[in-house]
Amino acid sequence: MRRIAFVAALAMVLAACGVSGNAEGPSEAGLTVSGAASLTDAFGDIGAAFEGENPGVTLTFNFGPSDGLATQINEGAPVDVFASASPTWMDAVQDEGPGVSGRADFAKNRLAIIVPSDNPAGIEGIDDLAEDDIALVIAAEGVPAGDYAREIFANAGIADAAMANVVSNAEDVRTVVTAVASGDADAGIVYVTDVTSDVADPVRSIEIPDEINVIATYPIAVVSGSEEADLAQRFVDYVLGPGQEVLAEHGFLPA
Repeated sequence: MRRIAFVAALAMVLAACGVSGNAEGPSEAGLTVSGAASLTDAFGDIGAAFEGENPGVTLTFNFGPSDGLATQINEGAPVDVFASASPTWMDAVQDEGPGVSGRADFAKNRLAIIVPSDNPAGIEGIDDLAEDDIALVIAAEGVPAGDYAREIFANAGIADAAMANVVSNAEDVRTVVTAVASGDADAGIVYVTDVTSDVADPVRSIEIPDEINVIATYPIAVVSGSEEADLAQRFVDYVLGPGQEVLAEHGFLPA
């Protein structure tokens, strides 16, 4: 009788604590991660690995231009983690929006010129982007890749001539790649990591000399007010830890 009474009492305690004797596996939790468009492939792989090591956790990614993502967050979008291609837009969330915690730089990137595989304009280097009748596509002003492209033109002393050749200010670097791959532009400026195996046939990459190139720094942080702050920090830590190998495989430089 004592054993029966004990078991009954234990069952009542477990029920009160929300613990069931019929385990249904780990509880489910979700994170929304807003990341720069250039992180699409790398974060896709990192996210899959993180979910594999954390059963019951689902990641939802929102990729786009860092300036647009920061604006969404500052206007109240429910985002748990923000990964930007520029410290400028992380600063905007930190100082003008909900704030951030656990901020850390997790990767760096370089930029490159891309041209269609047949290179109809005969572009071989940065100075060629200032020649007449070149159709050039770069990301819009405010988008980190677009700002970096403009900085590179200034460093090379071709700012006015190159900007005169810009036929489109794209929403993000993925749009630049699409324009060049489709033959709608003679050249574009993107991150080295944007020249993936998927576009290896329609485009080719041309290096930008180190003395005029820009090194982009990528910060990541938990957005203040996240309802899954602890889990969000675990994802940030994962990016800073095991995720570094994945980022390197995708061509990113260490922070």
